[in-house]
Amino acid sequence: MDCINKDKNFHFIAIGGVGMSGLAKYLLEEGYSVSGSDISESKYFNKIKKLGAKVFLGHNEANLPQNSIVIASTAIKPNNPELQKAKKNNMKILHRSDLLKFIAENFQQNNGKFIGFSGTHGKTTTSGLAAYVMEKAGLNPSYVVGGIIPELDTNAKFSSGKFFTAELDESDGTILKYSPDIIVINNLETDHIDFYKNGLDSLLSTFSTFLSSLKNNAQILINKDCEGTQKLINNNPQTKFITYSINSQADYIAKDIVYDTNKTSFNIYKNNAFLCKLNISIPGKHNVYNALSVAAALIEAGIDIKEIADCFTTFTGMGRRYQQVAEFDNITIIDDYAHHPSEIAATLECAKSCNPQKHLIAIFQPHRYTRLNGLYNEFLNCFTNADKVIVLDTFAASETPINGHNSQEFANDLNKKLKKDVAKYIGGKISDVIPAISKELLPGDLAITLGAGDVTKVGNALAEFRSKYN
Repeated sequence: MDCINKDKNFHFIAIGGVGMSGLAKYLLEEGYSVSGSDISESKYFNKIKKLGAKVFLGHNEANLPQNSIVIASTAIKPNNPELQKAKKNNMKILHRSDLLKFIAENFQQNNGKFIGFSGTHGKTTTSGLAAYVMEKAGLNPSYVVGGIIPELDTNAKFSSGKFFTAELDESDGTILKYSPDIIVINNLETDHIDFYKNGLDSLLSTFSTFLSSLKNNAQILINKDCEGTQKLINNNPQTKFITYSINSQADYIAKDIVYDTNKTSFNIYKNNAFLCKLNISIPGKHNVYNALSVAAALIEAGIDIKEIADCFTTFTGMGRRYQQVAEFDNITIIDDYAHHPSEIAATLECAKSCNPQKHLIAIFQPHRYTRLNGLYNEFLNCFTNADKVIVLDTFAASETPINGHNSQEFANDLNKKLKKDVAKYIGGKISDVIPAISKELLPGDLAITLGAGDVTKVGNALAEFRSKYN
């Protein structure tokens, strides 16, 4: 980056996370020195280590090299010893969003085009799909996305191509820092209530501010079918939006949609003129929106859709997005990052429609106390497609417990809501609840682990438990 000398070292606090590791990988490939620490090893931690970063297990002020720029996220507590040392020694400290901003601006200054993906849901899938399609089409893109692209086995890459794509997070308002040439707004719903105190109104206000700060020639693509994004359109009549839809008139429309078990096809029209047929290998209505938004963004970037349409076909989804992780005793385990009521409802609807003969079990781990409490009624309404719901203890993330609803209460209230004994609470650490979960699974079941926390470990742990004790 032009604004930071190459003799500086970038030190990442919590380098093993999927987002931080992507930024670290990008810098390493661009030729910067990188170090970092985390409380435990992970596949991301080890990947960065293999790429040449100096990494440390545990947070300790001794880990922090001199002449470092420290990268931290909102989740890092003020009492972190490495952060305290950086402050004491007047080292430069950047939020992870500041680093992504510098990366993007540097790319734009070198005549590259920055494509950003935003919204409450679908950011990781759309940014990953865009990166994948451009990679497969030989466009040699640069990217930093919020998950592993399975076919590419990476979440970031520095390259010399014309395009840079990234997932732009709105959860803490840091989206205001970016100025992409093309921005996609997938959808907008109430979430992150710890930050957006007035719910959707606060979120819409942030996005209105974001829109007003963009360059005059920025291209703004937006989902016309979402209530939240429609409100954003109405709130900003002076803004020129490029709309996409599957239900109504828009600049880009998906028509003639055909859903199959593991694939979907549809025709894309621009201004009512047929462009091409798109085949995707990721099921569900929400993925039609995802693929349509990516296709529209790449077309607006000047890429010939007919030249890249086939590249969509082989994309099988992002890591932790409806990803099969285990199969044993004629039981299939799918893992999904869904942790918002709308995401859970979409995932379960997709699973039920694709597997109508299966007994569908949702293994739900609420993510953050504020989300469970703030969207409690919405959560009670999103499990209608599940035949059984196993409710685990809330994954705290960076939060401390608050007074309010808990997982056991949620299971009881869900049974009352659905008027049948469908939900069961199983409390304890993931390592401790596997035997109890195993008892709930029968041959022929399709189980989906849902949540942004360590519920992702359940599938493999169940497979290991069954192989050990069967």
